[in-house]
Parts: sequence; C-alpha cells; structure tokens
Amino acid sequence: MNQPERYECYVLEPDETKVKFTKDTKHEHSATFTVLKEDHTLGNLLRMQLLQDNRVLFAGYKVPHPLLYELVLKVRTDGRASPTNCLIDSIDVLMGNIK
Repeated sequence: MNQPERYECYVLEPDETKVKFTKDTKHEHSATFTVLKEDHTLGNLLRMQLLQDNRVLFAGYKVPHPLLYELVLKVRTDGRASPTNCLIDSIDVLMGNIK
C-alpha cells in the first residue's frame, strides 16, 4: 500500500525538531513556525488563541498536505512583542486553561 506507517504521524525521528522558526523577509515582525507531527486540531487552537492577543495582527495556519504531518503557522505582530513571544504566551494561556 502507499499509506505511510501509523507511527510516522506522531513519532519524531532522531534528527527532527518539533518546531522550526523562519523569520519572514517580506514583513517586519512576522514569522513562520513549522510544527511537525501536528494537524488542524493544534493549528486551529493556536490560531484562535493568538487572535485573542491584542499584539497580534495576523495569525493563520495551513496543513500543506494530509500525508506530510506538518502544520505551518504564520504570525504577524504590531511590534510590541515578537511573534515567538506571542506564541509562547498563547501556549501558556492554553496550558493554564487545561489545568
């Protein structure tokens, strides 16, 4: 079959990192985060929480292909905070909601 093994959708390989950061060259205070082994569940959760932050001008995500098991999250801020800090703050708020 052409279907990948089930474990490939959630187990990181030894040479893989969970999150890759890429600074956007077109817009100041923008970044792209590629999160491996995640899907729409985490993408929509992060996007909605980021949009609750007044410092965030844009937050969006996409899953490029259903068999790639990666999530591409784009964040643009107003300059009061970096996209990385806004993402970390959003994750902290979500973790607080879980507890």
